[in-house]
Amino acid sequence: MRGFEQGFPATVSGVEKELSMDFPLILVVPLAFVCEFVDSSLGMGYGTALTPLLLLLGFEPLQVVPAVLCSEFVTGIMAAVTHHRAENVDLRPSSKDAKVALVLSLFSVVGVLISVVLAVSLPKHILKIAIGVIVVSMGVYLIAGLGRQHRFSWLRIMTLGTVAAFNKGMSGGGYGPLVTGGQMLSGVGVKNAVAITSLAEGLTCLVGVITFFVLKRDIDWTLAPWLMAGGVMSVPFAVHTLKRLPERYARVAVAVVVLLLGGLALSKGLTHA
Repeated sequence: MRGFEQGFPATVSGVEKELSMDFPLILVVPLAFVCEFVDSSLGMGYGTALTPLLLLLGFEPLQVVPAVLCSEFVTGIMAAVTHHRAENVDLRPSSKDAKVALVLSLFSVVGVLISVVLAVSLPKHILKIAIGVIVVSMGVYLIAGLGRQHRFSWLRIMTLGTVAAFNKGMSGGGYGPLVTGGQMLSGVGVKNAVAITSLAEGLTCLVGVITFFVLKRDIDWTLAPWLMAGGVMSVPFAVHTLKRLPERYARVAVAVVVLLLGGLALSKGLTHA
């Protein structure tokens, strides 16, 4: 992996290098702002949208993935705290929301570890197709069930954390749609689900960052502070947007975004099949 020259990433091909040299790192900040705004207000979309954008701009995967995980750790924890203060969620240690977040985080770690073991043998396009089908089905069910109350289920929450983190460990994205949408289908309120996802994903990303530090010490972290700057600035706006958004409209917005992201994952899996 090559380093940075004059604040811009060096890449493998001449075309990619020319593109990245014309792209100042300061412009990464608004990209991170927009992606994190969607993520902190709807519970999904940061890594799913930002990672492919940065790769298209010529950054290398090992410059992007660790930086995205690092920034998601910071913004996820910040978003969870801000959601708690805005009363979108109750994350006091004794609360049900905090227990859901803890269970999701613990089982997410299990999912990440499983994905690392299987990553070398399982075809990634098969995983994308499977996850795409699950998320699309979830989006359709959420839209069809608007206004319907779902019974809370700890078993669904445990399964959800494992599958979502497995997906993130294998493909680098897709955690938010599964966890936010799945919580809603498990009986968790939409605003609570968004905030809980922020906390669980932040803790899951911390595991990923630590893993990178342990396994590969020469990672280029130059992108990380720029991504964190954009993400951190967007969190208060996203949290207060969700707070003011009526519950029904928030449910519709989450359902539509889940459906769109699921369709995108499914199309990518079928394209590479």
